[in-house]
Amino acid sequence: MEDNSDWLGLSDEKALEPNLRICDPHHHFWEFRNDQTQSRYLLDDILADINGGHNIVSTVYIECGAMYKASGPEEMRPIGETEFVNGIAAMSASGHYGASRVASGIIGHANLLLGDAVIPVLESQILAGGGRFRGIRHSVPWDKSNDVPVIRGKRPPHLLMHKVYREGFAHLSKYGLSYEAWLYHPQLPELIDLAKTFPDTKIILNHFGGPLGVGPYANKRQEVFEVWKKNISELAKCSNVFAKLGGINMEINGFGWHLGLKPPSSETLMKATRDWYNYTIEKFSVDRCLFESNFPVDKISCSYNVIWNSFKRLTKGYSENEKALLYHDNASSIYCLDKPDF
Repeated sequence: MEDNSDWLGLSDEKALEPNLRICDPHHHFWEFRNDQTQSRYLLDDILADINGGHNIVSTVYIECGAMYKASGPEEMRPIGETEFVNGIAAMSASGHYGASRVASGIIGHANLLLGDAVIPVLESQILAGGGRFRGIRHSVPWDKSNDVPVIRGKRPPHLLMHKVYREGFAHLSKYGLSYEAWLYHPQLPELIDLAKTFPDTKIILNHFGGPLGVGPYANKRQEVFEVWKKNISELAKCSNVFAKLGGINMEINGFGWHLGLKPPSSETLMKATRDWYNYTIEKFSVDRCLFESNFPVDKISCSYNVIWNSFKRLTKGYSENEKALLYHDNASSIYCLDKPDF
C-alpha cells in the first residue's frame, strides 16, 4: 500500500482546544507492514503525529502482532512485542523525547485458546512489561461472508463462546488484567454473553464494535446502525464494559474516505459518523467512554490532527468535566496510568 502523506497534507488543520489534556488509549507500533499506508510506525513517527498541536500527555499501546520472537515456544512468541514496546516506552519516559509519555500502558496478546495453559504466558507478559502491562487482546473479528476482509489471518467463528477460550479468559481478572474486545458488529451478542458471564473482568470495546460497511453490508448503513444500536444498548447494561470512541475510519467501515481526491476535514468526518458517537455516549455515559485515535490504521483516511479535531467538534457543548473524562481521565483510570512503572 502506498504512503499517503502528501494526500493527508491536503486537509491540514490546526488543533482545536490545544490545551485540553489527552490520553490516546489506542495506537500501534510496527515495521515491515506493507499492507498499511505507513509500513513503519515507531517512536519518531508517533511523535511527529502527537506533536502537531494537540496536548497528548500519554498513550496506551495496543497489540498488533509486531516483533514477535522468531524462535521459542509458539505461545511465548508474543512476549517479544511487549519487550519491544516497553523499550520504546522507556525511551519516552526518559524525557529526552518530550513531555508526552508514549506507551505508558501496554496491551499485549496471549492465546486464550490455551485455556488454563495461558497462565505462564500472562505471567511472562506482565514481567516483560516492566510495570506497564495492563491487559490482553486476542482479537476475534469474523464474518460468514468471504467478501468481508480478513484482518491478520482467518479465525474460527464464535471464539467468544468457545469453552477453552473462556477458560483462558477466566484468568485475566485474577491478574488484574483487562480485555480488549475487537470484533465485528454481528458478533456483539456473543460479547454481551461474555461480559455477563465474567462481570469481574474489565472489558474495553474497540472501535464501536466494528460496524461493517463492506461486502454484504455495503450501502446498508442505516440497517447496520439499527442492529448495532440494539446490541450496544444491551452491552452498555454491563457495568464492566467501557467503550472506545474511534476507529471507525477504516476501510472495512465503508465510508471510502481513502478514495477521495482529498481527505475529509474534521467537520466532514464528524457529520458522517456523529450518530455512532452520540448513541454510544448516550448508552454508556461519559463515565465509561474514551476517545481513541487507532493510529496509524485510521491514517488511511485522515491525519492525527484531523481525527482529534473531529472529536472536539462533537464535544463542543460539553462541560469541562465531561471533556476531561472523555479525553483523559477515563483512559488514565481504566489503564491505571497513575501507577508507578516500577
